[in-house]
Amino acid sequence: MSAAQTDAPVPHYSKEDFVSGADVRWCPGCGDYAILSVMQKTLADLPIRRQDHVFISGIGCSSRFPYYMNAYGFHTIHGRAPSIATGLKCVRPDLTVWVVTGDGDGLSIGGNHLIHCLRRNVNLKIILINNRIYGLTKGQYSPTSEKGKVTKSSPYGSIDYPINPLCIAIAAEATFIARTVDSDPRHMGQVFARAARHKGTAFIEVYQNCIIFNRDTFQPIVGRETREDRAIYLENGKPLIFGKKKDRAIRLNGFKTEEIAIADGVTEGKNILVHSESDPLPNYAYMLTQMEYPEMPVPFGIFRCTEKPTYDDMLNDQVKFAVEKKGKGNLRDILYTEETWTVKG
Repeated sequence: MSAAQTDAPVPHYSKEDFVSGADVRWCPGCGDYAILSVMQKTLADLPIRRQDHVFISGIGCSSRFPYYMNAYGFHTIHGRAPSIATGLKCVRPDLTVWVVTGDGDGLSIGGNHLIHCLRRNVNLKIILINNRIYGLTKGQYSPTSEKGKVTKSSPYGSIDYPINPLCIAIAAEATFIARTVDSDPRHMGQVFARAARHKGTAFIEVYQNCIIFNRDTFQPIVGRETREDRAIYLENGKPLIFGKKKDRAIRLNGFKTEEIAIADGVTEGKNILVHSESDPLPNYAYMLTQMEYPEMPVPFGIFRCTEKPTYDDMLNDQVKFAVEKKGKGNLRDILYTEETWTVKG
């Protein structure tokens, strides 16, 4: 958090202070309602003034987010939200800048912008809402749709291999990587709060239910009757144990993870993996991203949380150094140098 944020008095907020009052135009039952509600409640509990939050989005159902937050916001163009947010953060480092995107907006046309934002470690908070479908344009398959998915644009089944959003983040060596789900508001709020406190790019994938075009796509993993056996909630420093009876665990077998049975929670001598979100190398976090249903239980929580200098800080330090060395400069002098010319018709 910047000095501008921490030095100024912060009012006591409630969730309602972050409700814009605009008509929410999502389909009844859409998972975005839960995400919006949790975000509003999370911000109310943070020691940051409401006017210091900015929400920037691209195109898609989730990208309507800025209209519904009583904070500053900018509904931008398809896939370019990370780039616009980068520009804002660089010139206004005092602001807390959130990017809200979807699996189509962020991983298709916006994939390149997302990757470079992650690798630069810009001090942004990126919420990627993943429902494995293009919802706004009425149900085409998206970059995260499973192979064989029958949609309006893939009537015989998608032949694409799906993108794993967290693998993209790991490959770009993002400093904060997490996953949560719209049906678990408590966990979602904890992850959002951790992301807000992180200095650097915080990337969060949120499993979301598109009730119209891809209903219950994550139900086999996070459904009430199955989630204890098919989901693992990561806790730093604790072994990867799961199951209704806490009788299953994850251990390392060579370079792969494997599921094993345990009795009475006993892990001694079984080489059970202990979660370490602060591992400076991305190898361990990458192994977690490879745990996918139905072969393995699916992890939720903070996969990685490390520190390194941020792009916006380094850029502003460089600008400050250049000004001290050469002076502030004059825009007119820069525009009208000897390297300009006139094109005559």
